[in-house]
Amino acid sequence: MPFLAIGEVSGLDQAIAETNRADYGLTAGIFSKRDAEIARFFDEVEAGVCYVNKRTGATTGAWPGAQPFTGWKGSGSSGKGGCGPYYVAQFMREQSRTVIET
Repeated sequence: MPFLAIGEVSGLDQAIAETNRADYGLTAGIFSKRDAEIARFFDEVEAGVCYVNKRTGATTGAWPGAQPFTGWKGSGSSGKGGCGPYYVAQFMREQSRTVIET
């Protein structure tokens, strides 16, 4: 069952540290107008689906067909996210065939 934890932190350092201490990492989000904070959030947060400034449905998952939906750590075991543009290709096998006419 999904849940949301809210707590007061002193700043971005502590926010990322507390987020990454969790055993799960399905989604994470941040509200910021600072490019450096946004870049750092994406680089350091340990979650499979990440959002910045998404006010509605910010923890409900990815946009089907555009983003894979996969979690990190205890939120996912295969590393293969569903619904993204490369999802089906992960399960295909390549085969090269050559026919020489005689």
